Amino acid sequence: MDEKKLENLFRLDGRVAIVTGGSRGMGRAMAETFALAGARVVVASRKIDACEETVREIEARGGEGLAVATNTGVVDQLERLVDRTVERFGGIDILVNNAANALALPFGEITPEGWEKSLNVNLRGPVFLIQFALPYLERSEHASIINMSSVGAYMFSAYTHMYSAGKAGLLASTRALAAELAPKKIRINAIAPGTIDTDMVRNNPPQIQEMMAKVSLMKRLGEVDEIVGLALYLASDASTFMTGATVNIDGGVAYR
Repeated sequence: MDEKKLENLFRLDGRVAIVTGGSRGMGRAMAETFALAGARVVVASRKIDACEETVREIEARGGEGLAVATNTGVVDQLERLVDRTVERFGGIDILVNNAANALALPFGEITPEGWEKSLNVNLRGPVFLIQFALPYLERSEHASIINMSSVGAYMFSAYTHMYSAGKAGLLASTRALAAELAPKKIRINAIAPGTIDTDMVRNNPPQIQEMMAKVSLMKRLGEVDEIVGLALYLASDASTFMTGATVNIDGGVAYR
């Protein structure tokens, strides 16, 4: 390691990153961080106005972005997202599967429609987005995929059957794809956040939010900016010997 290598270790200059669910919460924090590190960032979420607002913030700081309205539960829209990205920026180097559906139904009341809606966003969408992006990731010299899972994938958690199943499936997919994509020099890793202070958490009643905060060893919610350091590490050349891993950022909740 020398000073120049250290200076560039976390830089993403010239790289193209797609961040789904990129218009708010953890996704927006990652999109803005990647842009500050030099990446050209595609912000994808269902609401185009929110995507455009995030891109305006990126551009105000000297970065370059593209807003693409995308419902990750709709396969055709994922293919369009890849096409728009390549049309604008010429390739794909980094893919962050962050969009999620937190639909919760008690067991005994799960419907086929609810199951499909949840799993389409939390598992099917990420898998097909990776598949659509694969030809361009294969051409990249810095290909990195980050799947945003959850500690709920392997914890006891009532009423989150669908969400937990999807996030656990995403971890299994991460491990399987790490083996399959390594010969193509494509890395894939997962982040498993605990309870982070996002709109998804704030949609719960105050007493539930308080309980969620107290369950961790640190007795508080995480902040979105506490995710970005790991995300940048996994996206950058700092983690070039890392694939198939899942890293918890959870305040110590998973193994307490």
